[in-house]
Amino acid sequence: MVTIEKLLKDGTEIIRQREFNNPFLDVQLILSHLLKKDRIYLHCHGKDEIDDYTAEKFYEMASKRNEGYPLQYMTNSQEFMGLDFYVCEGILVPRPDTEILVEKIINIVNSGSLKDKYINILDIGTGSGAIGVSLGYYLKGSMVTLMDISDTAIEVSNINIKKHGLKNVKAVKGDIFNYDFENQKYMIVVSNPPYIESNVIPSLPEEVSAYEPKLALDGGKDGLDYYRQIIKVFEKIHEKGAVLAVEIGYNEKDAVIEILSNSNLFNLIEYDKDLGGNDRVVTGFL
Repeated sequence: MVTIEKLLKDGTEIIRQREFNNPFLDVQLILSHLLKKDRIYLHCHGKDEIDDYTAEKFYEMASKRNEGYPLQYMTNSQEFMGLDFYVCEGILVPRPDTEILVEKIINIVNSGSLKDKYINILDIGTGSGAIGVSLGYYLKGSMVTLMDISDTAIEVSNINIKKHGLKNVKAVKGDIFNYDFENQKYMIVVSNPPYIESNVIPSLPEEVSAYEPKLALDGGKDGLDYYRQIIKVFEKIHEKGAVLAVEIGYNEKDAVIEILSNSNLFNLIEYDKDLGGNDRVVTGFL
């Protein structure tokens, strides 16, 4: 048998440093997951011996992580907006930058005329449900609809809805390029759509390009296909005084603002930066 200390040392040597990973943090999270203990426990019990089965599983997961396989797919977990989300292969891993989009909507609702009102929210391309579930969790007076074309996304979204005990959130399968909304209307439409140019995807970090779903990344030749369609959908389904908020690529602010402006729908268009100083969210107000 080997000790926790030995596993952490070996694992750190197995996982090579890449642009978007921290080998020592990765091995701590892997071992914490296997032992069902927090990272503080690992530091305080470094001399504890670990059974052979767990040690073997640890080395296997460390090797897989070294190949670029997303840690979140191994642990089936990702924290977002202070909540734990179930994630798996076939689902885009929620990013901290996307919290800017969720916080934007929460601030709009809580600081204006929508506060304490019952509002319909639509989350287009929901993936794991991170955006819509977070909105439903923090905006109890809302009814949130999560939409995605992927069966896996709908399944995972439903897991996360149930995980957080939300009665005001539902998931529906739908393709925004071909979906009949009938007479459904929404006060807030939010989306983190695919926005990466098709030819850029192969050059992304291996964790993303090799393992995360292309469907959730590919925004077409110029990365803007989904924004154009979202505007068309929004025009049909918005309530009076509605809001549209979308996540954007770091270099897409001007192009997305132009798409919103050309629709002649909005009285005000704003943009927000993420914590890294990159343009991240564009919001249009009717």
